Amino acid sequence: MKVAYWPGCVSRGFTPELHGSMEKIAPKVGIELLELDRANCCGAGVIAEHNQELADTLNARTFALAQQSGGAMMMNICSTCQGAQSECQERLDASTEYRDLINENLAPEKLSYEKGITNKNFLWLLVEDIGLEKLASLVKRPLDGLRIAPFYGCYIIRPTERLAYREHPERDQYLEQVIDVIGAESVAYTGSHKCCGFPVITMNKETSLTQAGRHLGDAIDAGADALVTPCPLCHLNLDLQQPEAKKFVNRELGIPVLHFPQLIGLALGLEPKELGMGKHVVSTKAVAAKVAAMAVAA
Repeated sequence: MKVAYWPGCVSRGFTPELHGSMEKIAPKVGIELLELDRANCCGAGVIAEHNQELADTLNARTFALAQQSGGAMMMNICSTCQGAQSECQERLDASTEYRDLINENLAPEKLSYEKGITNKNFLWLLVEDIGLEKLASLVKRPLDGLRIAPFYGCYIIRPTERLAYREHPERDQYLEQVIDVIGAESVAYTGSHKCCGFPVITMNKETSLTQAGRHLGDAIDAGADALVTPCPLCHLNLDLQQPEAKKFVNRELGIPVLHFPQLIGLALGLEPKELGMGKHVVSTKAVAAKVAAMAVAA
């Protein structure tokens, strides 16, 4: 399956291990990545607050590049990108007049967005287009004994109407389904579907990191070995900011936070080093040790 691939800004800057692990696992699950290396930032909802036309032009430009790529659809690995792009696409597709205005902005580059591109986060594509049965057949190293706490992030689960939950009502359960299929155990805890706090960190650091710290603490109390998230911005607040977050919740934390493609990569037989797991702020050595022990036992 060829897809127009938009890795997003964060995965090529702050979290290169996410972009790298996606490139490693793509051929193993039958995805050919046609990277949109000329695409631009989605704006993360911030640009739209100040200039909606600019935000929509930027995203329409990415959509237009994807439509020229020859991919069956567009795929991202950032749920914040999914949310911001879905919002822009909703506006673009709702009005021919507005879409024509945006395309006038793109005309100097000889680009034009045509209504109707399908844009999916990798989590959605994996479940809906590749399928859980196919994924199960590709597992080389079942992650038996690994307890994983799912963390979705806001932008991939709400608002449900914009994110096509009417057609795919189980999208807010996909992480748990995948975790079970690859042999790990899904851990239920309070914060799995809540905000990580990242959107307010520049305005209210205490509120932001208190949210992050509570979610991490809840996952620890539920017995999780690690969290997994499809959002690199959530990863920044839960991993990068974890040493700071513990000060706001007055407890020790120290739980690893995996990117979703890293978890899939482990199950497909890739090694932690190949997946960039040594680049995290919070050590992933305990997870790597468990995975190594599984291999020995097998």
